[in-house]
Amino acid sequence: MDSSTPCWKNSPERTRHARVRTLRWQHWLMACVLCLAGWSLQSPAWAQGSAAITQMQVERTPEGMLLSAALAFELPEHVEDALLKGITMHFVLQAQVLRERWYWSDAEMAHSTRYMRLSYQPLTRRWRLHISSTPLTGTGSGSGLGLALSQTYDDLAEALNAMQRISRWKIADGAQVPEDMPVTVQLRFGLDLSQLPRPLQIGAFGRSGWSLQMTQSLRLAGGGQP
Repeated sequence: MDSSTPCWKNSPERTRHARVRTLRWQHWLMACVLCLAGWSLQSPAWAQGSAAITQMQVERTPEGMLLSAALAFELPEHVEDALLKGITMHFVLQAQVLRERWYWSDAEMAHSTRYMRLSYQPLTRRWRLHISSTPLTGTGSGSGLGLALSQTYDDLAEALNAMQRISRWKIADGAQVPEDMPVTVQLRFGLDLSQLPRPLQIGAFGRSGWSLQMTQSLRLAGGGQP
């Protein structure tokens, strides 16, 4: 009985597919290397570059704690460029009221978050700023049950000025923090990179052209005195 062993030959089509898979693997590996390199260069602190919280004041009232602050920053070059191309940018302002504990980490007495969404409208050449107590998603003015405020500005400087002024923001109810309790109020502001389109997220993390983070703390003695 005759027998034969089939001989498989690589067709041009199979060879082409193999090359494509190899190139895709190489591109994926290079992207991972670049991301890791970016993370290694990133500062672990919230404060970056010349961005800073220049003023911070907390007022204790029977209704609660009211925070006023002034932020000083310019948009990183990549952020401003993306805005001009129609990409919306999200920012987060966070306030924490902490009580010091010598035997453990500080206890959080209260916290509050403010979400900001900045966009450029090429047709009208105007800037639109949404501010909400709940996360801003989609194209609407807000989400959830929080109150969302919206304002249009003629230029970027006016929009940034509105973002940089924090006036009597209620960060805690009166019942949450006793007036005679010493506490530390920590304020943070930064660009929310997780809201960027996925392709931009890959290259944005750890890059100085996308970095905008700052933090400031204020210690209050009993009775609200710093």
